[in-house]
Amino acid sequence: MNLTHHFLIAMPGVRDALFARSVVYVCEHNERGTLGLIINKPSDITLSQLFDKLDMPLQRADLATQPVLQGGPVQTDRGFVLHEVVHASAVEGTQQAQEQDETLYASTLRIPGGLEMTTSKDVLEALATGGGPQRLLITLGYSAWGEGQLESELRENAWLTVGADLAVLFDTPVSERYDRALALLGLQSWMLTAEAGHA
Repeated sequence: MNLTHHFLIAMPGVRDALFARSVVYVCEHNERGTLGLIINKPSDITLSQLFDKLDMPLQRADLATQPVLQGGPVQTDRGFVLHEVVHASAVEGTQQAQEQDETLYASTLRIPGGLEMTTSKDVLEALATGGGPQRLLITLGYSAWGEGQLESELRENAWLTVGADLAVLFDTPVSERYDRALALLGLQSWMLTAEAGHA
């Protein structure tokens, strides 16, 4: 079971304030553990305010009012940018870049499914000058599970899983992402119960 590029949807039994009614986008899932970003818990600052704090005024009007998200309880002072793939070849137009198909930014995790997660400042600098990826979200912090931990929580019915949908990530208002993620499974929140069932 590889849940990379999937959503984890919190069941009603998840009581932790940050994870209750959360949708987590799984960036990486392997035998060592799981790394994900909560995509539906806004912080109290917008991208414009974040860039002002970094002394890099944001030149992307389309992103200015987008909320910075609370990505999880780990490294909450660090930014994580989840975005569509930006090919170095598309920017540089060089034959060498096209052949290598390198990521454009210094510290980027390529995620199967057409997304990347970047943690280096160069992506923020590109956005500040009006460039950068077209569709993105920015979180402070991330969510992590150690080896076997997520699998254990899945057995305890803490999470539902479904393949990620980019429309939920980038085109759906933050407040509607939980319900839209559930709808991918044909479910509505009133159908869920906090009781774990075991056959």
